[in-house]
Amino acid sequence: MADELDYTFQAMGSEIRMLIGDRLLRTAPPALEAADREKAYVLDFGRRLSRFIPDSELSALNGDPGRVVPASGLLRAAVAAGLWAAQRSGGLIDPTVLTALVRSGYDHSLDGVAPASLTDALKHAPPRTAARPDPARRWQQVSIDDAAGVVERPPGIAIDTGGTGKGLCADAVAVHLAGYSRFVVDCGGDIAVGGIGAQLRPYVIEVEHPLTQASIGQIAVSRGGIATSGLNVRIWRRPDGSFAHHLLDPSTGEPAWSGLIGATAVAETALAAETLSKTALLLGASGAREVLAEHGGVVVHDSGEVEVIGPVSFEPSSAADSSPVAG
Repeated sequence: MADELDYTFQAMGSEIRMLIGDRLLRTAPPALEAADREKAYVLDFGRRLSRFIPDSELSALNGDPGRVVPASGLLRAAVAAGLWAAQRSGGLIDPTVLTALVRSGYDHSLDGVAPASLTDALKHAPPRTAARPDPARRWQQVSIDDAAGVVERPPGIAIDTGGTGKGLCADAVAVHLAGYSRFVVDCGGDIAVGGIGAQLRPYVIEVEHPLTQASIGQIAVSRGGIATSGLNVRIWRRPDGSFAHHLLDPSTGEPAWSGLIGATAVAETALAAETLSKTALLLGASGAREVLAEHGGVVVHDSGEVEVIGPVSFEPSSAADSSPVAG
C-alpha cells in the first residue's frame, strides 16, 4: 500500500524487510523513525547472538568452561527459544547439534556465498528417510535461571540459536510495532504479521519453489506468523564431493534427506511457524501432513511437486495484492 513504509536492510545473513502502516497511538513515532529503531535492534540482536563473531555473547557462552554461565536477558531468551522448539518438535530441532553442524562444513558464515546446486545435491543424496531425535537428548541438560541470570549446561555442549533466532527476532520486533495499524516483519523468511488493519485486509505472502525460485503461490495472513524452511539457501559441497545443508538429522549429525526440499508453515507466532516448518521438512511428507494439519502449510517434494496441507489460505501465484511480501 502507498501509505505503508517499505523498509529493507541486511542482517543475520538475510534480507530483513518491514512494512509499517499508520500510527494508532499518538505516542508512537513516525514509521520511518520506528523502522530505524528496529533496524538498530535487529543488528544488535544478530551481533550479540552470532556464532561467527568470536566476542559475541553466544560465542562467550559456548567457550566458557564453567557449568553455570552468566547470560544477558537476550541470550537467555534465545536459548529458551531453542529449548522451546526442541520440546515442541520432539527433539528434531536440537540447539545442541552445533558441533555436528561445524563438522558438516558449516564452520563459517555463508552470507554472500552462492549455494551449491540443489538439483545436483538431490541426484547424489542418500536414500530418503525421516529425521529422528538424538537419543541422548542433550538439549534436556540445558536450563535457564532467569532469577539468577544464568544458563546452565554441561561443559562442552555448544548451543546454536541460529535455527530459531530469526523467528524470535521477528516476534520481538512485532511487539515493538504494536502501535501501528498493520505491519509485517520478515527476518529472512521468518515472518510476523500484526495490527488490526491486517485482520481487515490480510497480507499476501509469496512462497518460492526451492528448485526454480519461481512463485509457488500466495498465502494470506492476517496475524501471527508464517515461515519457510528449504534446502536451497544454505547448501554446499564438501571436500569429499558430497553435498551438505544446514538442517541436520539429530540422530546422525548428518544433513537430513527426508524427501522434502521445502516447507512453509502458518502458526501463532513467527517462532512457532519456523519450528513447524523445520519439523515438517525433517519428518518428510507423512510427518509433515500431521505437523501442518492444524494451521496449514505447503510442502515441496524432491520431485518438485507442491502439496498444500490443512486449512491454509493458499491462492495461485497469479493472484495479486497491493502489499505482497516475499517469503
